[in-house]
Amino acid sequence: MPGMIGPVADEREGLLDYLAQQRYVLCLTTYGLTEQQIRATPTASALCLGGILKHVSRTERAWLDVVAGLPPTDPGADLWVAPWETLADLVEEYESVANRTEEIVAGLGDLGAAVPVPRDVPWFPDDVPAWSVRWVLLHLIEETARHAGHADIIRESLDGATAFALMAAAEQWPDTPWLTPWRPPN
Repeated sequence: MPGMIGPVADEREGLLDYLAQQRYVLCLTTYGLTEQQIRATPTASALCLGGILKHVSRTERAWLDVVAGLPPTDPGADLWVAPWETLADLVEEYESVANRTEEIVAGLGDLGAAVPVPRDVPWFPDDVPAWSVRWVLLHLIEETARHAGHADIIRESLDGATAFALMAAAEQWPDTPWLTPWRPPN
């Protein structure tokens, strides 16, 4: 995926493309890392890259459950990585969630359709009965982008790798005078 999304034909495509882009850059923060590194907490935060990946995946799944009229899936303890979970497992789960999101949204006739506000979350407003599917997608873009920023800082703290250098490495861009693709440390 290029560093920027291309032109979009309509609102639905734009929302899904921006969400896909944010998922992609978040996943890039784990590029070339070991299982131990995705569990590392090298900053003042208790967050790790694997936990962030797991969290955004489960958050998106829970929101799309509500959009689909299902009870939300409990994300459980989603900010840490269990000993048996691998990076490949986390990425596979996230890809599955992304595919499901795209299928559900593609099947909806109206992005303005009401999505009930869950009542068991203390930070949700009591005076708003429903948000729209559009609002949910914008919120998922916001949530994913926020955590992608956290992940950028964690990754840079691990080994100095930055977002565009990782993208250049993953997509096999050539070296340029202004950008060198990330390479594993010796």
